[in-house]
Amino acid sequence: METEIKFRMATENDLDSIVAMLADDVLGSERERYENPLPLSYIKAFKAITSDPNNELIVAYAGNEVVGVQQITFTPYITHQGGWRATIEGVRTSTSVRGKGVGTELIKWAIQRAEERGCHLVQLTTDKKRTDALRFYERLGFKATHEGLKLKL
Repeated sequence: METEIKFRMATENDLDSIVAMLADDVLGSERERYENPLPLSYIKAFKAITSDPNNELIVAYAGNEVVGVQQITFTPYITHQGGWRATIEGVRTSTSVRGKGVGTELIKWAIQRAEERGCHLVQLTTDKKRTDALRFYERLGFKATHEGLKLKL
């Protein structure tokens, strides 16, 4: 990319760009509501995330444009001798930068952040329909070692 990508904690002013990225794919378009004004549920979620010291909503930006987002949740476990894990969720990049390495930089940033927080493991999930995403994460060293299950409520 011509402009340097930087990372920071998201602010409420970033929500419009974040929700736009979340809604900008086949799966996201079915479950997100990118409207003006944004539904209150996004603002409530943002406040819950940013008030929790074990959650970080991170944006990637180039100049004044938000071009990527990810949420990192840090969780203590009794297993692994009481170790901490980082879970990466909601990784998206703007269509304007797809294929230009922003997603790779987001994940590398999250891994570094997990190391800074003393985590012994970084985990993530991706929908089985996202075959390109699965290949992307595998190229970054992630291994499909477990079978994940979900129960919609």
